[in-house]
Amino acid sequence: MRMHRLVLIGVGLIGGSLALDLKRAGLVDKVAGIDIDADNLTRALERRVIDYAYTQIDALSVADADMVLIATPVNTLPLICRQLAPYLPERCIVTDVGSTKQLALQAFASELPNHYLRCVASHPIAGSDRHGALAAQFGLFAQKKCIICAHEHQDETALQAVVTMWQAVQAQIYYLDAVRHDAIFAAVSHLPHMLAYAYVHQLAEAANADELLQFAGSGFRDFTRIAASHPQIWTDICLANRKVLADLLQQQQQELVYLQQCLQQGDAQKLTAFFVKAQKIREGWQN
Repeated sequence: MRMHRLVLIGVGLIGGSLALDLKRAGLVDKVAGIDIDADNLTRALERRVIDYAYTQIDALSVADADMVLIATPVNTLPLICRQLAPYLPERCIVTDVGSTKQLALQAFASELPNHYLRCVASHPIAGSDRHGALAAQFGLFAQKKCIICAHEHQDETALQAVVTMWQAVQAQIYYLDAVRHDAIFAAVSHLPHMLAYAYVHQLAEAANADELLQFAGSGFRDFTRIAASHPQIWTDICLANRKVLADLLQQQQQELVYLQQCLQQGDAQKLTAFFVKAQKIREGWQN
């Protein structure tokens, strides 16, 4: 699929990296960036992530769009779709990159009812703790998974266009329904972020926090890397997926209670078995 004009709402790591790859592949002529941060837009123009910069959604910024890609925090989707509704060209495709897909499909259905057939929910499994236009990079999606959550009224041409776009940047396509997607990523993405934030918060609240952090090494660095992620983005994601996450946190508390019991009882056998099982699963996943 070749696009004349891609409109990118939210010019950061994911959207910006996609724009760079599509440009390099010659699959888009011009990219218009819409962002509320004017300084971020300036940096995006300087790096040639985008060709045009706008700070609001209106007839000018959305004009002649072949595709609108929404790469903003998940809780902004309803408002953004509402703002887009009057200006979308008839054949324009709308897609997103958010971590919770039930919310995305609800926003598409409620705020873009006349365009719902051409709305495609997608989620590239790629990222880092960096954000903004300066974080955009070539090759971010190469050999990374991208989940597509088609809906019951999906226009096949629009769906295939989004799939082809992600394949063009070497992403590996998987299909899940939105409910299953949100349950899976609550467990493997959203919960780990909450645990990383909680662990850092625990240290920060200690009376000797400065001393603890002074001696923190690679274990602390590796475990807490994702706690450096954008707090507002992850607040939105966790609240959007809060029911599943609440259940997972309850299960995690049970795991911690078990570990506490092993320590209190001095039970080396049970503690070792617990660690061995986790180690084997981790090594199997990595290989």
